[in-house]
Amino acid sequence: MKLLYWLDEWLTYSRSEQQARLPMTGGDLLDDVYVKYEFVDLNKPLLFTFSPAGTNYKEQDLHEDFAPWGYHLAQKQNVNIIAFQHLGKSNWFRSRNLLFFLEQLSTLLTPFTYRLGYGLSRGGFAVGAFSNLLQLDTVLLFHPVSTKNQAIAPWDNRSSTEIAQQFDWTGDYHDLDLGKAKGYIIYDPTNHIDRLHAKRYPELKHLRVFGMGHGTHATYLNKFGFYKQVAVDFIRHQQIDIAQFRQQTKTLRFKEDYYRSLNRANARSAHRLGLLSKAHNILIDEKEAHVQEHQAQIDVQPLIDIALKHQDAHPEDAIQLLEMAQQLVPDDPLVEHKLKQLV
Repeated sequence: MKLLYWLDEWLTYSRSEQQARLPMTGGDLLDDVYVKYEFVDLNKPLLFTFSPAGTNYKEQDLHEDFAPWGYHLAQKQNVNIIAFQHLGKSNWFRSRNLLFFLEQLSTLLTPFTYRLGYGLSRGGFAVGAFSNLLQLDTVLLFHPVSTKNQAIAPWDNRSSTEIAQQFDWTGDYHDLDLGKAKGYIIYDPTNHIDRLHAKRYPELKHLRVFGMGHGTHATYLNKFGFYKQVAVDFIRHQQIDIAQFRQQTKTLRFKEDYYRSLNRANARSAHRLGLLSKAHNILIDEKEAHVQEHQAQIDVQPLIDIALKHQDAHPEDAIQLLEMAQQLVPDDPLVEHKLKQLV
């Protein structure tokens, strides 16, 4: 645990002396988690990242230039970074050695006055679980899992939940604990489990991307640079431009590939008999959410998504949905364009 020893000594210096000893870079292996860190400037934020599922490295993959998930992104923004990379597939940052490290680390970070957390899915769980311990100020979470404790989240019946039961989900840091942290949570409200996890973060600003899903489609979105651009804005400014974010999600609707991917990701959606009812309910939910967020407009994206998803098999239903959307937003060019194609 070289970092702990270095920080302990570093704290004995004055602030000017601390700054003079930067930059400092290193890495530690903590059982089944590798942590890499770089401190560049005491006046810059300190960013914590935790890797998501799918980044399943093994210990033999580690080398001098190995970079955990999110590490290079932080470097490019010239902020301080402590990045945690899980090793192996079934790893939920539950190692006792890791928890001990984080507890010790939390007492040695007083020179860093502003702290950020960024995580995706499994990494989002870790950011939420350790947020209070690490005294994070602002967090950015993409479709995070709040816990795998089945007593707390009995509705999370993903296969990953059963596999995760090999770990202790009643001990310390098994559930979200944001502390004073504020920030943003981004998720797909049409994904039932993601939506229920997201509801457990009422302190955060909820931003919705319909059709984003929780896996394959999220990877697809990354091809458009969606995650990266939002994360860069967050790291640079410690906030997200909501208007720009909504414009980014709206731009996705003009990409035909986006809908082909959405169709594949939602191949088991309800048949046409439930189509209009589902669209109506989603619109009601979205309207309520936007009222809570003090939005003047209704986001008709769910209607458009469902219409385009069913346009080949059920064009009449698609036309009806698009006409409903056009009544709500008469000037939307995508609605007008798709109606001309179908009518």
